[in-house]
Amino acid sequence: MPGQVEAQIFGLSTLLQLIKRARRATTLQELSFILVNETHSLLPYRQAVLWRREAESRGKVAAISGIPGVERNAPFTLWLNRALPKFDENCVPLEGPRPFGAGDLGIDAQEWAEWLPAYGMWVPLNGPSGRRHGALVLARERPWSDGERNILQELADGYAHAWAGMLARRRHFGFAQLIKRQRLLQIAIAAALLGALWMPVTLSALAPAEVVAFEPTIVRAPFEGVVDHFDIQPNQLVTQGQPLLELDPRAIENKLEVATKALSVAEAEYRQAAQQAWSDEKSRAQLALLKGRAEQRRSDVGYAKSLLERIHVTASRAGIALFDDPSDWIGKPVTIGEKLLEIADAKQAELEVWLPVADAITLKPGADVEFFLNIAPNAPLRATLRQASYEATLSPAGVLGYRLKARLVEPGDPPRIGLRGTAKIFGDRVTLFYYFARRPLAALRQLLGV
Repeated sequence: MPGQVEAQIFGLSTLLQLIKRARRATTLQELSFILVNETHSLLPYRQAVLWRREAESRGKVAAISGIPGVERNAPFTLWLNRALPKFDENCVPLEGPRPFGAGDLGIDAQEWAEWLPAYGMWVPLNGPSGRRHGALVLARERPWSDGERNILQELADGYAHAWAGMLARRRHFGFAQLIKRQRLLQIAIAAALLGALWMPVTLSALAPAEVVAFEPTIVRAPFEGVVDHFDIQPNQLVTQGQPLLELDPRAIENKLEVATKALSVAEAEYRQAAQQAWSDEKSRAQLALLKGRAEQRRSDVGYAKSLLERIHVTASRAGIALFDDPSDWIGKPVTIGEKLLEIADAKQAELEVWLPVADAITLKPGADVEFFLNIAPNAPLRATLRQASYEATLSPAGVLGYRLKARLVEPGDPPRIGLRGTAKIFGDRVTLFYYFARRPLAALRQLLGV
C-alpha cells in the first residue's frame, strides 16, 4: 500500500507539473511540444499527435511527437489531415477522452496499422466557453483503462485552459497595439496611397525581341527549280561573287536537249523548203513561216542555255550568309523569287520586337527601348524605336501583335544576329493610377461593350 500511495502522489505531482508548464508556455509552438512529448511522463504511449481544429470537421496537424516540426507534405501528415476530421465530425460536443480505432474513422484495420498502434485515445481540448480548439491524439499497443481516461480528462482541462489563455493574450496584445495606432496609421496610409496614385511614371511594355540584320540583301530563286546543293554553311562569311548554292540542272538540260532537237528539225525543214522554192510555188509560200519557226526554236535554245548558266547563285555583296540548315533545302522545290537566304553585315544589326495587342501602348519614332538578352539579362542594351507596323499581324510564334524595329545605340560591336531576349519599350508619361488601371479598364470596356 505505501508503494501505491507513493505512485499516486508521484502521478498527481507530474500532472500538476505538466499543467503548470503548459500555462507558462509563451508560444503555441512551445505549448504544442509539451502536449505531444512531455505528456509521456504521465501516461505511456508510442505516438502523440496534436490536431488543431479550424472549423466544423476541418483542421490540420499542429505537432507530432518525436520530431521538431511538421512536414506538411509527408505521407503520415497527409493521412492524419484526411482521417482525423472524420472522427471530429462524429464527436459529441464537450465529451471527454474517448478511445477510438480504425472503425471510428471509416477505414480498414490494415490502413490503420500502417500508421498507428492498435489503440488510440481521442482527448478533446475544449476551452472554458465550450469552444473546441482541437484534440490530442494518443496511440499505443495496449488498451486504455478508465483510470487513465480520468487522468487525461484533468490533463485536457489544464491544457485547454492554457491554450485558451494564450489565444486571449495574443488577441488582447494585438488589439491593444492596433487600437493605439489605428487612427494615425489609417491617415498615413490613405495619404500615401492618394499621393502615390498621382505620381508621374513612364508607361512601358514588355515584348519578346530578336537581334536581326539591318537592311540585309535577300537572295532569291532565279527561276522555278529544285535546290541541288549549297556551297557554303550557315553564318559563313562570303565575298562578292562567291558561289552560294546551285539548283538542279537536269530539268533545264532536258529542256535544252528537246529545244536543240526541235531547232535541228526546224532548220532542216527551212533548208528543204528553200531548195524547193525555185520550182515549187507552195514551198515558196511556206518559206517565211518555216523561217519564223526556226527562229523561235533558236530562241528556246538560247533561253534554256541562259537558265543553265543561272543555276549557280552567287553573292551580290560581302557579308554573313543567314539561312537554315542546308539539309532542309536540298531537294526542296522553289518558285521564282522565293527567298533562299540573306546576306547581312555583321556590324549592322537591329532589334525586331513583337508587341502583343494586349500590351500595346502609344509609340512614337525615337522612343527609348531597353533590350535584355537571355544570355546576359543583367546588362541591358539601349536602342531607339525606328518604325512600328500600322496593323497587327501574326508573329512567328502565332501571337497577334505589332512588329517594331529598333536601332541599337550602344557603341561597339552589336550582339550576334539571332540572339533573343526581352525588350522594354517606353511610352508617354502617365500617372501611377493609369499605369495600374489601364488593363483593368480595357477589360471592363470589352466586357461592357462601351
